[in-house]
Amino acid sequence: MSYDIALKRIYAEPDASDGARILVDRLWPRGMPRERLELTDWYRDASPSLALSRQLRRGDISSAVFAVRYRGELRDAPHNLLPLMRHARRGKLTLLSAMRNLEESHLPLLRQMILGALQQEDAEDALPSSPPCYLGLLDRNGKQEHD
Repeated sequence: MSYDIALKRIYAEPDASDGARILVDRLWPRGMPRERLELTDWYRDASPSLALSRQLRRGDISSAVFAVRYRGELRDAPHNLLPLMRHARRGKLTLLSAMRNLEESHLPLLRQMILGALQQEDAEDALPSSPPCYLGLLDRNGKQEHD
């Protein structure tokens, strides 16, 4: 199944085609009144930890190290993706952030993790829940057949 997950700056005007608009920053964006944002939800649990964000912002770690650690945070708490996966299954999901450069933010990594979790869930759903059991077959009259 195909899922539509868009990335957008929180400062961009809301659009009717955005679908579910979820802010996934740990901190509220400065100067943004809640009414103007037309948010579906503000979901902090899927954003990078404050310590990890601080390390990246200060230049203590590279963006590659940040990506590895952020993926690790999401893998360690897979339940944090569930609300976002539910929104993606219902229709278009727009992930919002106050970051200036979205492609260098956590949003592309988050989108990748959500899509991966959705694909894994879809693959698991496609498998039969248990192997068929042929013991105890019934004949046309509803009685057990014997060899």
